[in-house]
Amino acid sequence: MKSVHVTVAGKVQGVWYRAWVLGAAQKLGLYGWVRNKTNGDVEAVFCGLDEKVDQMVKQCWDGSPASNVSNVMVTPADLVEDERFVVLRSS
Repeated sequence: MKSVHVTVAGKVQGVWYRAWVLGAAQKLGLYGWVRNKTNGDVEAVFCGLDEKVDQMVKQCWDGSPASNVSNVMVTPADLVEDERFVVLRSS
């Protein structure tokens, strides 16, 4: 099992990026969360099987069709206790 915190920069708000993350993470069987940040970034925590988490991080560079990702920063994170993937309120 693996858990990472991801911060995605670029044109990622107002382009359905969080909804795209929600769907992609659920398809991979991951749990965690995603939310907008006040600085325009999107952040998420992905928890699950190592290869599925790595696949999700790689997919973050593509994102929703209208997004334009300029950077994806990844750091280790604690596992999330809730085994669902949810969209949280902006921080």
